[in-house]
Amino acid sequence: MHIIQKKILNFLQKAKISNIGISQLGRFIDEKHPQQIKHHLEQLEKKGLVSWNQKTGAIRVIKPVNFVNSPMVILPIFGSASCGPAEMVAKENLEGFLKVSKSVLGDINTKGLFVVKACGDSLNNAKEILGGPIENDDYVVIDSKYKDFKDGDYVLSIIEDNANLKRFYKENGHVVLVSESKSTIPPIYINPNDFSDYIINGKIVRVFKKPKAKKAT
Repeated sequence: MHIIQKKILNFLQKAKISNIGISQLGRFIDEKHPQQIKHHLEQLEKKGLVSWNQKTGAIRVIKPVNFVNSPMVILPIFGSASCGPAEMVAKENLEGFLKVSKSVLGDINTKGLFVVKACGDSLNNAKEILGGPIENDDYVVIDSKYKDFKDGDYVLSIIEDNANLKRFYKENGHVVLVSESKSTIPPIYINPNDFSDYIINGKIVRVFKKPKAKKAT
């Protein structure tokens, strides 16, 4: 198998992402020529290893190949989410990838994980989150497989197309999204029956702190 085909397949298997442009794919495997990516994707398709819809950009690994087991996991970053009022517009566009050592994730199942960047400080006192609390520009890992939400879970929810990070509670059939901040921020009260598009996208399972800027010497 050609080295570029190995890079493509290895990346797709690790990143677990199904929709990516060939230019963006090339950037992540360090291949600058889109035509090379196109050619080798077609070759992988002929070999029955991937399915590639050139109109939509959807790529699906059909037959995984066992490469040397890497200690790294690649998690897709899908935009930002507000840690304040529900005012950060939800984005589904892929903005990049976060590379993480498997040992850092510990026992967390990597299937279905994705990342959003935090915007705001309403969870800057949420010390119960692994790696937390959450501050502005931190990377927040979301488990999209998690569906059985319980009181006290930290969640990513979408309210009228706005992405929001809060602590989840239920009271009398209503959802209450609570901040845990060093300053006073009012909760958000939701009756899910009032919203056709209100969803909880997953549970917050891990936070990676933004890198601290080094002082010039």
